[in-house]
Formats: sequence, C-alpha cells, structure tokens
Amino acid sequence: MRKTSLVAAGAALVLTLTACSNSATGTAEPAAAGGQPQAQSKGLASPFTDAVQLASASKQNTVKSKSAKFTMEGSAAGQTLTASGAMAMDETDTKFSMTSTAAGQTTEMRLVDKVMYIKLPAEEQKQLGTDKGWAKISSDGTDPLSQTLGGMLSQSAEQSDPSKMLDQISKTGRIISSDQTELNGEKVNHYKVELDVAKAIDQFTGQVPAAARAKLTDMLKGKDIKLPAELWLNEDNLPVQVTMDQGPMMQALGAPAGDAKFTMKYSDWGTQVDVVAPPADQVVDLAELIKKAGR
Repeated sequence: MRKTSLVAAGAALVLTLTACSNSATGTAEPAAAGGQPQAQSKGLASPFTDAVQLASASKQNTVKSKSAKFTMEGSAAGQTLTASGAMAMDETDTKFSMTSTAAGQTTEMRLVDKVMYIKLPAEEQKQLGTDKGWAKISSDGTDPLSQTLGGMLSQSAEQSDPSKMLDQISKTGRIISSDQTELNGEKVNHYKVELDVAKAIDQFTGQVPAAARAKLTDMLKGKDIKLPAELWLNEDNLPVQVTMDQGPMMQALGAPAGDAKFTMKYSDWGTQVDVVAPPADQVVDLAELIKKAGR
C-alpha cells in the first residue's frame, strides 16, 4: 500500500526543511552601530565579523524581497532528498510550492493559508478509493495524523523561509571565518559559522509536536553540540547558498551516526511567485480518506 509513502515523503520533507530552518519569528532589526556596512551600491561590501550583525543585515533584505526560487539537496539516515520550488514570504504567512524526490518517490506539495496540499498520483488515488487529485493536511487538525504531520509540514515549510534561518544564526551562531569569492560567476561573501545548540535549544525543537518537545529538550540539555554551517551572500546580503550539518544534534538525540546535511540554493529574489490552493472539488482530507479506507 503506497499510502505510507505520503507519510514517508512528509517525514523526509520535515527532516530536510527543519535542517535549514528554525522556529523563531520576528521582524528584521537594523544592524548594530559599529558593524560592517551593508552594500549601498554596486559592489561587494566587506564581510561582517559578528553573527548578529550578519544575520540582521541579511534578514532586512530577505524580508524586503518577499519571494525567491530555490533548489535543495539533503541527506539524513541514509536517505537523500532533492527538491525545487518557490516561496512567497511575509511576516504572518508563507506560501510555498515544491516538487521533491525522496526514497525514489516524487511528490508535489503546496502550502497555502497554513494548509499543506499533497498531489496524489493516479495509482494512489485508486488505492485510496478517491477520484480527487490532491490530499490536504491542516496544521490545526484534531486527528492524530494532522497533529503529528500537518503542523510539522506547514511549520517546516514556513521555516524554510531563510529569514528565520538567519534568526537562528543570530541567536546561536558565531562566525568562524569569512572570505570573498565567486559562486556561479557572482561575487559573494562566504561565511563559515558554528551554531551552539545550548544557547537556544528551543530554536531546534520548536517544530516538534508538543508531546515530544519536552523530552527532546531534556535530551539536548547539558550537551555541547555545535553545528557547522556555511553561507554565501551576494552584494545585497541575500543568501545565494546555505549549507548545514545537523549530524551532531541527530546523534545526540539517539539517531545512528551518519549524514544529516543539506544544501539550499536561492535565486530570483523578488520575483513574482503565485501559489494557489488546488480547486476545492479536487481536494480530499487525507486523515478522513485514510480513516475511510481503513488503513
């Protein structure tokens, strides 16, 4: 039965997206006085030397741009995931469309108004006994599946918003080194940073369902966990590429040793992104569908 593939694909998406995100919210703040200057005109400014100033300056332009296209590659626990899509961001809502491939299965997803829509292939429609082309999972659903998966999916998708990743760097990171280089023919500031989990554990557990959050928080307390990451920012301090390795944290939580890495590439900042929900008559509630099918 391929129904489980929906849950597997969702879990893989959560694992990868949460690797490049966090649960923080908030508005951009100006860089502190005395920090390195932002690029005010054509040309690359000197790299920042402080992680708070770096994150603040980059977040200002990320929030202002409101949208971007992206590609993603990730690996964890022996699984790989690739994805591409686009997102439209604001302070209260993120719209998101993505096509991902995990465990040999390709899945199309959309996040609109905090509802995640997953496209059902014809074979899966037949197996689940529906003629609807899309299944939805609501972040505020009361059934066990929605509570377990829906909130994580929609929150994690929102958290792929790089401005929230920058919040994480601001609260837990420090710059190890920086240099100026070229990436894909574009001049960029390249930063190596280190995230200290102990500084703000909630930054790394906020996407977890409440029932498990306290346990995970206790497991992380008192442990010296440092996560390496790298950022490449263009002359407007917008992220062009981000990499992170969450392997040390996953192992601290009891996962087998292995990769837990991702690379996120951003392009077309400020481009028009239109993400809409599928037609209502083509949507079925996934939890109700699975319950009806007796799976």
